[in-house]
Amino acid sequence: MGLFSGSRPANLGFTAGKFAPPSWKPNCVSSTVDKSDEKHFIAPLLYAGSGTDAWKKLVGIVKSSPRATVVSENANYLYAEFKSAGMSYVDDVEFALDEKAGEIHVRSGSRLGIRDFDVNRKRVEAIRAQLGK
Repeated sequence: MGLFSGSRPANLGFTAGKFAPPSWKPNCVSSTVDKSDEKHFIAPLLYAGSGTDAWKKLVGIVKSSPRATVVSENANYLYAEFKSAGMSYVDDVEFALDEKAGEIHVRSGSRLGIRDFDVNRKRVEAIRAQLGK
């Protein structure tokens, strides 16, 4: 991929209602960490209507995002890599549909570096705005 792409993490996925926990670095947000972890917590994405429709819309948003590549996709899990402009840093972004709760869990984290200057949080909030509710 490039000098600043790093290696794809081995601990990706959604198991028992959780994503892998973020490291101590403030370059990752997740909706499955404890709310008291202000540095890493971000609210899940909420949707109105059916989970299937919301999921299709989310997949469309991700696929149309600049410099995004979908790596894995099924009926309730999506993993994409987002590459930054310029230096081509890669962020790993995961989504998991929880139809019972009416929400989509999300985890977005940088592979390299310590700080991300809130890029991951801003990305999730931009997707939230596009998904709407």
